[in-house]
Amino acid sequence: MVEQLKQIAADVIKLAQEAGATGVECNVSQGEEFDAQVRRGEVEQVKESGSRGAGIRVLFGRNTGSSYTSDLTPEGLRMMVRQAVDLAKITTEDPHAGLPDAAELGQIAGDLQLASYDLDGMEAAAKIALAQRAEAAALSFDARITNSEGGSFGSRISRHAFANSLGFVGGYETTSCSISAVPVAQHEGRMERDYWFHSARGVGQLESPEHIGRRAAERVIRRLGSRKVPTQQAPVIFEPRVARSLLGHIFEAVNGDAIYRRASFLQDKLGERVASAAVTVVDDATIPGLFGSAPYDDEGVPSRRTVVIEKGVLKSYLLNTYTARKLGMKTTGNASRGLTGNASIGQGNLYIEKGAPSVAELLRQAGTGFYVTELMGFGVNAVTGDYSRGASGLWVENGEIAFPVAEVTIAGNLKDMLTNIEAVADDLEFRGAVASPTLLIGGMTISGT
Repeated sequence: MVEQLKQIAADVIKLAQEAGATGVECNVSQGEEFDAQVRRGEVEQVKESGSRGAGIRVLFGRNTGSSYTSDLTPEGLRMMVRQAVDLAKITTEDPHAGLPDAAELGQIAGDLQLASYDLDGMEAAAKIALAQRAEAAALSFDARITNSEGGSFGSRISRHAFANSLGFVGGYETTSCSISAVPVAQHEGRMERDYWFHSARGVGQLESPEHIGRRAAERVIRRLGSRKVPTQQAPVIFEPRVARSLLGHIFEAVNGDAIYRRASFLQDKLGERVASAAVTVVDDATIPGLFGSAPYDDEGVPSRRTVVIEKGVLKSYLLNTYTARKLGMKTTGNASRGLTGNASIGQGNLYIEKGAPSVAELLRQAGTGFYVTELMGFGVNAVTGDYSRGASGLWVENGEIAFPVAEVTIAGNLKDMLTNIEAVADDLEFRGAVASPTLLIGGMTISGT
C-alpha cells in the first residue's frame, strides 16, 4: 500500500511540473481508525472509519499555491493540481518560500519500528473487551469508587508518502493503540475523578487493562479528602504527566515561527543559560518505536537528534526550511504539516533527560511543598513567560505525602521556573511524543486560602 501511495505522489509531481511549476511537494496518506468507549461495562460508542487524501504545494518562483483532495483517481489528482497552480498565479511573492536545498534531503536508514502487525485481524469485540477490563479493574478497586466516566480502546493504522520535485520520494507505515480508564470516587459528599492510560505501537506492548484500571483507581482514591492550603511560597514538584506541559511551553518558545515573529521569552538567547544545569532538553525523531519518530520530516529532510537545552544552556531552536531562511540558519528537520499548505514546526520525541535521584529523594529534598498531579486553565504567556494555572495534587511534609490538595493556583514566570529547577528525577517514561521525569522547582507562589 505504501508503494502505491509513493507512486501517486510521484505522478502528482510530474503533473505539476508539466503545468509549469518550478517546485512541487506532494503528501499522500491513507488510514483506518477504531475507537470504543464503554461505561459501567456497557458499550456506549464504537466508531470505525477510514480516510485517504492527497495534498500538493506548488511554487512558481517564490509564489505558492496549495490544494488537496480525497479523490485519488487520475481526474481527481489532475483537478487538485490545476487548483494549486491557479492559486499560485495570484498569490503574493514570498522571498523565503521554496523547497529545502537538495543537499539537505534524505531519510535515515534502518527499521524505526513504527508499525506492529498484531492489530491485523483483531476483532472489534476483542478490542471492546480490553476497554471493559480496564474499567472493571478500576471499579472493583475500592468501594469508594462509585462511578465511572468510562474505559476506552483506540487503534490507528496510517500510511504516508511524500515526494518533491527535487527527486525525493519516501513512505512509511505507522500503527498505534491505547487503553484508558476514568473512575469517579465519592467521599463525604464530594466526588473526584482521575485517569490512567497507556499507548503503544502494538497491542502486545500495552500495559494490561487490569494494571491501567488499578493505576487510575489509585490516583482517584488519593484525591479524596482534598483541601486548600494557605497562600505561600513553597517548592513545587511536577509529576511527569504535568511536567510534559512545561516541556510544551519550552517547545512553543524555541519554535522557529515564534522566534522570527519575536514572540518568545527565549528570543535572542542562543548560547545563554536559560535553565538550571540539571536541565537538558532533547528533540529526537530517530528513537525506534516512539510516537515522535519518523525517517524524515514533512519536507523530506532526514530526522535527527537535536539538543535544544544542554545543562541549562540554550543550544538550538527548532526550525523548518522557511523559518531557517527567515533567521539565516539551517533547518533542524522539524517541518510538520497536514496534507497541504506550508509546513509548520513540529517536535519529534521531545523530552527532558532523566536525572539521578528517585522521586522519593526529590520529595525529601523538597521537604515541605506541593506535588502537582493536575493542572487546569491556560494562563501561560509564551512571550513574557508569565505563568498562572489552577492546580491539584498532594501536599508534602517532611519529605512524605501528607494529604491531597485542590482548588489552588500556582504562579510564577517560566524564566524563573526553568532556572529554579533544583532536581530532575530518574523516572523518564514515554507515553507519547513528549516526556519528562518528575521535576522539583525551588519555589513558586501557591495561592490557596
